[in-house]
Amino acid sequence: MSIGQSLRRLEDRLLLTGQGRFAADLSHPNQLHMRVVRSSVAFGRIRGIDASVALAMPGVAAVWTWEDVKHVPPIDFRLSKIGGLEPYRQTVLAHDYVRYVGDPVAVVFATDAALAEDAADTVILDIEDAAPYLDPFLDPPEFMPATLPGVRCEAAVVKKGYGDIDAAFAGAHAVIELDVAVGRHTGSPMETRGALADFDPSSGVLTLDGASKVPHFNRKAIAGMMDLPLEMLRLREGHVGGGFGIRGEIYPEDVLVCVAAWRLKRPVKWVEDRMEHLLAANHSRDQRFLMRAAVDAQGVVTGLDATIYSDQGGYIRTHAVTVPDLACALLPGPYRIPAYRVAAHVRLTNKTPAGTYRAPGRYESTFARERLMDAIAHRLGLDPIEVRRRNLIPTSAMPFDRGTDTLGTHVEFDSGDYALLLDKLLASISYPQLQADLKRRRASGESVGFGLGFFVEKSGLGPADKALIEARVDGSIEIITGSASVGQGIETVMAQIAAETLGLPIEVMTVIHGQTDRIDVGMGAFASRVTVMTGCAVKAAAESLRDKAIDSAAATLGVAATELSWSKGEVRARNGKSVSLADIARSAGPDGLRAEGWFRADHMTYPYGIHAAVVKLDRDTSGIRVERFVIAYDIGRSVNPMLVEGQLVGGAAQGIGGALFEEFVYDEAGQPQATTFADYLMPTLAEMPHVETIVTEDAPSPLNPLGVKGAGEGGINAAGAAIAAAIDDALGVAGAITRLPVTPVRLHALTHRN
Repeated sequence: MSIGQSLRRLEDRLLLTGQGRFAADLSHPNQLHMRVVRSSVAFGRIRGIDASVALAMPGVAAVWTWEDVKHVPPIDFRLSKIGGLEPYRQTVLAHDYVRYVGDPVAVVFATDAALAEDAADTVILDIEDAAPYLDPFLDPPEFMPATLPGVRCEAAVVKKGYGDIDAAFAGAHAVIELDVAVGRHTGSPMETRGALADFDPSSGVLTLDGASKVPHFNRKAIAGMMDLPLEMLRLREGHVGGGFGIRGEIYPEDVLVCVAAWRLKRPVKWVEDRMEHLLAANHSRDQRFLMRAAVDAQGVVTGLDATIYSDQGGYIRTHAVTVPDLACALLPGPYRIPAYRVAAHVRLTNKTPAGTYRAPGRYESTFARERLMDAIAHRLGLDPIEVRRRNLIPTSAMPFDRGTDTLGTHVEFDSGDYALLLDKLLASISYPQLQADLKRRRASGESVGFGLGFFVEKSGLGPADKALIEARVDGSIEIITGSASVGQGIETVMAQIAAETLGLPIEVMTVIHGQTDRIDVGMGAFASRVTVMTGCAVKAAAESLRDKAIDSAAATLGVAATELSWSKGEVRARNGKSVSLADIARSAGPDGLRAEGWFRADHMTYPYGIHAAVVKLDRDTSGIRVERFVIAYDIGRSVNPMLVEGQLVGGAAQGIGGALFEEFVYDEAGQPQATTFADYLMPTLAEMPHVETIVTEDAPSPLNPLGVKGAGEGGINAAGAAIAAAIDDALGVAGAITRLPVTPVRLHALTHRN
């Protein structure tokens, strides 16, 4: 058996021996380096650009402004199902107006990176400042400041709902209102963004190295923007130092290096520095929730009415309004809530554009919903855990129609036993003993508390994935997928799935991904979809290869295929004769034996979990220490438990960062105040607790043959909710935490009120 085993990763040998090849490691002879000239003001009209000094510098090949790329259309959307967003798309270089600090205005191409940076510093931008719009939670002016033609501050309103919401409130025992918010933060991968484009005049093919997450989509989009036949553009993924949603875009720089390599007929390389990354790569979160819950006397929610304000930043990028759409769809979480109404106001501001970041819309909505459950418990004098238990969707109701849709699919929870997972978590942490210990510590003067947050995730977004598999004459197996790797262990997991079917060790497997010239179809890696969609496609391909091998062996062994069996990479006959897969591959010809597999799905899978936290507060320094952090997560079926645990622990680190440390703030002029790691604080090993994981397989998905669900976002989802509840408990003040992150300044304000 291969599935279910914690096998070591196939990916790691190259990385551990220093043979990893990241975007910054790549170079071509005669290449140019691109440097972006960015706006230093949040909003203003471009009156002129003087690049004369840069152009006179030896080694500078070109300086481009909007006039040089105005034929390139704006960057379009990938996931949007909501119309009317076209006026808010970003062009590859700003024209007429800049809309945030970091907005690309010009690009410099030079023979080395230092020269390109020096030359960019000489480019003079004449920008007439205008008053920025920075607070999306206030009623906005109808149009952006300085009346940008057709650009309204409110780009869209996402609405969802079901049930009789008015009747729910009319018959309520109590109505609980809550106003909470999650601040602006983002993924900060070890590797910043980078790209290297090269045009080969002999073949007429333009190659972009440095692609990740969605290479097939980006290939099609960039080819369309450049008006190139698809076969003339190739994208290749190398090693990637972290994804987390932030790499799922087409950014202006990705297009610019391709256009430059095509027009200048030289390789063009771009690698951003950390300040650029914090200024210009997607931000995320930054949502506010105004909620009203109708409840009965037992704390059961009969109706939920919510308004969400989402700060989109200066443009709407590739993911469109995916984040508020997901927040609306999954705000009810694991609870029945028979009547629901929500409206999310997507508003543009003069800040860095926002997009997806690990558990987009769910980290925020889970924080809001779980804060609401705690508020209900406090208002009615009930135990917070008991309130949750009373509202949970029962197993008997599965599959459960959530009554909403998102990402183009109807939300129907496929399987789950939420109450059982809660019982397992409480038993694992010895909950009564834990509470007694916290009570004892509080009596001795310590400020300690416990909190938890429940969540439902989504994973396995369709509609289809394809995989190719080849048995080679040397006994090796090559698997080709249209997926991508962002460090999640795709090569190991896909090899384990194929190995389970073929009865071979994973060491004979090679997994290819992120190469648009090797497979014609690929959805990429996002929305925790790879194990479900790509994994089931690999399973189908391996089954097809096995069936082809049996058919081929029937002729070789002179028996009917029905008389043959498969075991450990061999076809065996009842008379004792056998033939190996490698021998069958040799008989098939020099290229071996090949097969393909598809998996299609019109519904997502829905893993679920609980985060629990114990925190200790230092009232003198306003410091917060997470002493204990536990994640209980039902994944349906685990292919590699070690990798699942790694995903959960890594996600927890990011969730704790968003709960306590990480935040982008702006001054009244729209100037970002966190542009280095000195100001944008991230948790280190010193701040991270040991993360305990409880991974269960009580609810396999009935929607795929492996029974699997995704693991990529379960570690981060409820971290903010659990930590907020624990801080409330430590303070002895119910509902104290209404905003993340809980910085020392905010905690000081709470503990030193007059």
